[in-house]
Parts: sequence; structure tokens; C-alpha cells
Amino acid sequence: MEISWEYGSAYDFFASLHVLHNPDRFGLRGVWAAGVRSRLTPEARKVLEQASRAIFVPLHWIHALSEPHSVSDALQALEALPPAERLPALFFFPSVDESMRSLLLNVGQRGVWDENDLSALRAMRKEKDWTTRRNILEDTLSAWAAQETFGETLLIALRVYNEVFFAEEEKRIMPVLEQVLHKAQALAVGMPWPQLLESLSRGVRFSADLQADKIVLVPSYWTTPLVVFQQVTTDTWLLLFGGRPDDVSLVPGEMVPDTLLRVLKALGDPTRLRILRYLTHEPMTPSALAKKLRLRAPTVVHHLNVLRLAGLVYLNLDIARNKNERLYMARLEMVQQSFSLLSAFLSDNETDNL
Repeated sequence: MEISWEYGSAYDFFASLHVLHNPDRFGLRGVWAAGVRSRLTPEARKVLEQASRAIFVPLHWIHALSEPHSVSDALQALEALPPAERLPALFFFPSVDESMRSLLLNVGQRGVWDENDLSALRAMRKEKDWTTRRNILEDTLSAWAAQETFGETLLIALRVYNEVFFAEEEKRIMPVLEQVLHKAQALAVGMPWPQLLESLSRGVRFSADLQADKIVLVPSYWTTPLVVFQQVTTDTWLLLFGGRPDDVSLVPGEMVPDTLLRVLKALGDPTRLRILRYLTHEPMTPSALAKKLRLRAPTVVHHLNVLRLAGLVYLNLDIARNKNERLYMARLEMVQQSFSLLSAFLSDNETDNL
């Protein structure tokens, strides 16, 4: 397996939009995320909210850009595309099957969608284990029905977002990501790739028979501690791994580290403590845990997501076979690291800069 490395602000530019529109999933305060979105013009805010549902982080498209994969590079590349081609360029990554591609292009040609289109898209997304919430399906189809107009307004909205927020954020995070990249490259020397991915992803264990010739690793400030991965070519996977240090908060000027808050929140619930206890003894699936706890499966999945966000569990993924069932086990070393982080925070003599 060949390992290569990239980094660039365009990755965090698009990732930050996903995080700001899904703050709960990343442990970000919703009020702060809403405050950032409020800086946008009403038109840009509306377009980017729709785009956050219709388009995921376009790793394949950013990867295809010339280095250094900067925000300015990405915006110039989008501007160079005809408006009607911008949505297909950002959405159609290699694993999008032909049936979904055909459906969405057909909606774009017709300029309208109906309930049959929505039902068909729901079935296709469900088969891939993607979310099938109605608002996501509707926003996706509406974007394709107005394909050219959406492409025009999306570029304008992205430029506004960069001007009012991300241009300053880029200055803050890029020096950190450069340091993280060098540390990760040093860690990779002599380490087998499954262990390397487990370390960089903070507990995700990928199947050793991953069907790829190459893995591209990219540090991300905004997606920490979660990972985002995508097949970017027929033989290459790209993995966006968390690159924000444990003692740093995503919110500028925030004194309490995000990692510490997430761990304390995760451990402050009796159900999650019981789950950790069970997972200490044996790896288990969400369905097995639900049966043992006598809880509904969605409830257990919610608790597991909180534990994963805190880095307290290992997550085994078999993306090579596209298996949806996930296997979890306790990551006890993170508990010990969290105690050390708490001790360091409490013993810090620095005072709040009020």
C-alpha cells in the first residue's frame, strides 16, 4: 500500500461549511456556529445551507486541483467551470453509481422533480447507508432541478463565506496543519498502514484488505476528532484526519480544550459508562448493545457517537466490502490521556483573558 500526503486550506474550507451546518455531530456549540453563519448575507446563507445538504465535502474534486490546494485555487477552478457543470463536478465522486448519476442528471435536464424521483433517490441512498432525511433529499433534488442557477449562486455564496470568515481562519489554522503534517509523516516511518490510520484517526480501524493501491492522508483542523474518507479515483482513497491538537479549541479564544469537554460529557452519563464497561470486555455491534441494554438501536447509536466523538471507543470499519454493521470496543488509553489533560488544565496558572 502506497501512502502519500497532502494538505491545503481548500479541504478545511469545505469541511468547515459541513461542520458549521452540523455542529452537534462535531461537538461544536450550535450558538457559535449560528453566529458564524449570521455573518453571511441572507442569500449566501440560504444557498450554503442547501449546499450543505446537497453536497458533501468534495474530497475528490479538491484532490484533483493543483497544489497547494488553497481556497483561492478552489474558487478559481469553480469559476472556470460553466455554472451548470459546478454541481456535477462537486457531487460526482467515483463511487456514485450510474443509477444515481442518471437520476440526478435527468432531474437537471427536466428542471423539475417529483415524488417518484424522491422515492428513487431515497432507495439509492439507503442502499449506500447514507442519510435519507426528507429535507436532504428535497434540497438535493432542488439543487439539481436548478442546476445552472445553483452553480451561479453557489460560487457567489462561497466567495462571501471566504470574505466574511474563512480568509482569517485560513491564517490561523494553516501553520498548525503544517506542523501536524510533519509529525504525522514522522510517525509513519516504519509503521504499518493499518496502525498508522488507527493512530491518526483516533481509533478507527480499517479492514486490512482495503482494495486500494494508494491512500492519501490529509490533516484537517475542522473535522477533528472525526475522519472523512472517500474513494477519489478507482485505486485511491483519501482520508481527512483530525489535525487539531488536544489542548486547542475550535472556537478561537476558548480556554477549555474541546477534547476535555467531549470526554467529560461522554463520561457524565450512566448509560455511556455502562456501554464502556461492556466494550472493555468484548467488542460489540450497536444491535448487540441495544439488546443487552434493552434500549432502542437509535438510542445506542447516539451514545456510541458521543463516545466516538470523545475518542473513547475504537470503531472497526469494513469499507472494502461496504458492510454497514460496525464493531466497537473501548479505547481505555484515551481515558488515561483525558485524566492527564484535565490535570494539566487545572494546574495551568494562566487566567481567563476577560
